[in-house]
Amino acid sequence: MIDQAIPKQLLEFATAQQENEEKLLACNNVVGVALGNKIKNDKETDQPVVSVLVNQKLPRELLSENDRLPTKIKGIAIDVVEVGDIFTGGTLPNIAELDNNAAALDTIAPQTLRRRVRPAKGGYSVGHHQITAGTLGTCCYDLTPFPSTPQKYYILSNNHVLANSNNARIGDPILQPGPIDGGTYPGDVIARLTRFVPIRFMTATSAPSNYVDAAIAEGDFEDLNREVYWIGYIKRLYTAPQVGDIVQKTGRTTNFTTGEVTNINATINVNYGSGRVARFCRQIITSAMSAGGDSGSLVTDRNEGAVGLLFAGSATRTIVNNIAYVQSLLRVRVTEI
Repeated sequence: MIDQAIPKQLLEFATAQQENEEKLLACNNVVGVALGNKIKNDKETDQPVVSVLVNQKLPRELLSENDRLPTKIKGIAIDVVEVGDIFTGGTLPNIAELDNNAAALDTIAPQTLRRRVRPAKGGYSVGHHQITAGTLGTCCYDLTPFPSTPQKYYILSNNHVLANSNNARIGDPILQPGPIDGGTYPGDVIARLTRFVPIRFMTATSAPSNYVDAAIAEGDFEDLNREVYWIGYIKRLYTAPQVGDIVQKTGRTTNFTTGEVTNINATINVNYGSGRVARFCRQIITSAMSAGGDSGSLVTDRNEGAVGLLFAGSATRTIVNNIAYVQSLLRVRVTEI
């Protein structure tokens, strides 16, 4: 089924993508397939294409016949784009890896949003008590009829930030700041894990579809602030971003950054470490605007419209869950509109 958020002029491209996606993803080096514009001489053109994302672009003569990608599919242009390997970008190296490694600590030294703050805003360091640190996206409440009186209040971030990539229990403590930034139990507990969307990992025989890496944790109303540091309050949802849109985020590591939407409707394989890979569908891809520790950041447009939840990336790209799926699957409201 084609995503209804896709612009009409790209529906033919989306159909070609959907019909050939599995075959393209089976090719060596291919990490994703998406809709975008053709890249020529390292510059984006206005020509729409189906983008095949590869971790390394190789000369055709070095590829086996089965791994040589077509230039067109049913008349639709294919563009091969090198993006590197995609990794979750929400947590820093594992706590155990850092215990006796001063050099690693210097490498991932956090920036200004690492400190403890109450009430906590979007953009600040946060994390499950067994991870290092990610980013608090924003605060939210249950998806009940509007208007109403919310009964509970939550912080929103990624599963791998708040639920330790499925390895957590409901009620686990969430620290602000995250453990690597000095957060300790029980003094820095800001919330308790409430709900998360389980991540389904690929196996040798299956590649289940994921749509979000997302979780919420309940906290006290007086400790939570819906404002996102440096960006402001979310005014609306912007659930149908287009290639070329400019977006922004505030995150724990790289602070305030902007990026450009390079692809929409992406299906992409994301590395979670320890050999675990998960396939995500209907993702938004932007130019590089994040680093380790930024996952969970809320990505918005320039008019404070919520676009999505940042969760992964490479040296050249950032991957974002569409906010419509985040709200729906977690049953929360980020904004009233």
